Amino acid sequence: QVQLVESGGGLVQAGGSLRLSCAVSGSIFSINAMGWYRQAPGKQRELVAVTSSGSTPNYANSVKGRFTISRDNYKNTVYLQMNSLKPEDTAVYYCYAAVMPSRGSYYSPNWGQGTQVTVSS
Repeated sequence: QVQLVESGGGLVQAGGSLRLSCAVSGSIFSINAMGWYRQAPGKQRELVAVTSSGSTPNYANSVKGRFTISRDNYKNTVYLQMNSLKPEDTAVYYCYAAVMPSRGSYYSPNWGQGTQVTVSS
C-alpha cells in the first residue's frame, strides 16, 4: 500500500503564490514519474506538470513560465511552486506518482486525495 498526501492548497489572490507538496509513503522500492494534475468543476482532469528521473519536466502550456515542479528523492516528495496565479488556476490539484512497491513488481499509478486551490480576482 502506498499513500500520497498533498498539502499547501488554499485561498490566494490573483498574482499570488502557493507551494504544493506531496509526500509518498508506504511500500516503496522506486518511484518513476511524479506529477500534478488538476480538475476544475465541469472540466476534465488535465496534466499540470510531470517529471521523471533523467528528463526535463513537462508543463501544460497554460502554466509554463509560472509553475515549477521539483522533487526530493530522499524524502519521496514532489513539489509544485505556483507563481503569478490566475483565477483560471482554481481547481483541485492531485498528486501523482508511479510507484514500484517492491523489487520485481510493476510500477503502478497512485493518486493523492487532492488539495483545493482557489484564486480570487
